[in-house]
Amino acid sequence: MAVRVIPVDPFDLVIFGGTGDLARRKILPGLYLRFLSGQMTADSRIIGAARADLTEEAFRQSVRESIAEFVPKPKQDEAVISAFLGQIGYVTIDAKGEGGWPALKAMMRPGMVRAFYFSVAPALFGDIAERLHLHGVADGESRIVVEKPFGRDLASARALNEVLAQHFKESQIYRIDHYLGKETVQNLMAVRFANILFEPIWKAEYIDHVQITVAETVDVAGRGAYYDKSGAMRDMVQNHMMQLLCLIAMEPPYHFDPNAVRDEKLKVIRALDAVKPEDIVRGQYRATIDKGGDSYAVHSENPETRTESYIALKVNISNWRWKGTPFYLRTGKKLRARSSEIAITFREPPHSIFDDHTGWRENVLVIRLQPNEGMEMMVMIKEPGPGGMRLTQVPLDMSFADALGSEANDVPDAYERLIMDVIRGNQTLFMRGDEVEAAWAWADPIIQGWEARGDRPQLYDAGSSGPEDALMLMHRDGRRWRDIR
Repeated sequence: MAVRVIPVDPFDLVIFGGTGDLARRKILPGLYLRFLSGQMTADSRIIGAARADLTEEAFRQSVRESIAEFVPKPKQDEAVISAFLGQIGYVTIDAKGEGGWPALKAMMRPGMVRAFYFSVAPALFGDIAERLHLHGVADGESRIVVEKPFGRDLASARALNEVLAQHFKESQIYRIDHYLGKETVQNLMAVRFANILFEPIWKAEYIDHVQITVAETVDVAGRGAYYDKSGAMRDMVQNHMMQLLCLIAMEPPYHFDPNAVRDEKLKVIRALDAVKPEDIVRGQYRATIDKGGDSYAVHSENPETRTESYIALKVNISNWRWKGTPFYLRTGKKLRARSSEIAITFREPPHSIFDDHTGWRENVLVIRLQPNEGMEMMVMIKEPGPGGMRLTQVPLDMSFADALGSEANDVPDAYERLIMDVIRGNQTLFMRGDEVEAAWAWADPIIQGWEARGDRPQLYDAGSSGPEDALMLMHRDGRRWRDIR
């Protein structure tokens, strides 16, 4: 199965914060890979814009170094790298002043798609948006890409939306969530809506519960001061995990169209019940003698911190499709394995015809986001051999590496795909302003509740599966978490 590459129209892409960590690790290496594949045409240009006083040659050298560090060696072709660097420009810019803006305007070419990537702190969004129009750098068809965090609560998200709306239409604003660019996440929509097999049973009548897990082995060392102002709820649940929940729970849109898809996601968010305090477990990793490393409190440089590095929630959706089927969400730092997955557990058959029911287990559809992207369906079969009808559970496994072979290596990274969608003008995988605000309207009372109660996160050992109370969250419902592995 060949991966088709369809070139995009020629473009001018300006990366504000072009010398920053995100540009160095993801954006610029991703653009190189799109150039290598032939999707980015030879007449497109990439312009770095930042405070650093660099020459274009110095910036190109830094791009070369980021390619050398973050692009797999087999894909580092010197001739292609040299050609790619020939399309790179740079301008020293003052986001809050007037320096560099006339030079940036002079670099814009007529007839090209114009896109501006705001890889900067949200506090600079308004200043950059204002100056793009004040100096005539952007036009009525330009697109802006806005990185998270998009606010830290409903009030700040609304303020950001209002600032951007002063200068750009909603159709020009691309609020990026890299989780939506993952191949498996998009395949979730294909599995649901392109196969009659699943859609008739994709509802509370047949589904017992859904688990969404995003487990990380990394700690917050080096960015603890930043993370301590957000925590797992703001950093992961309100955006990434909310998007995954919406894709699982939404109704079929009338068409695979950006606003049709986002309309259905918005309906899910608005149907979410308020989460009860007893349905929330917050945790914070602590150091362990045998595994070494420091605690979250040390990494955050705040001995009195009450910020969670782990959170688990039981979420209910009040609509006809999902009433009575809980969604269990959990995410955390410094856990035993790096694993992101969605597990849909189906209900028991209404009647078993087999005398020996002891070996029976639920059917589970598992969508693995990382590592080893793919899908797995756990089904019951007869255990091989004589001795009667004994049941055993086996997986029907489809990993992209197995299904696509060498083509799996050519599947674009999330940032590669999403940036190309910006150039195409396709907003399907980007959040709309009202969607962001609805998510914060749901999350704010949860956060305000534990802050008002003065709740402290439960400590858990680094390298474990999280706090003990998270296990009880499931056990009291007669269920259990899937192993993190």
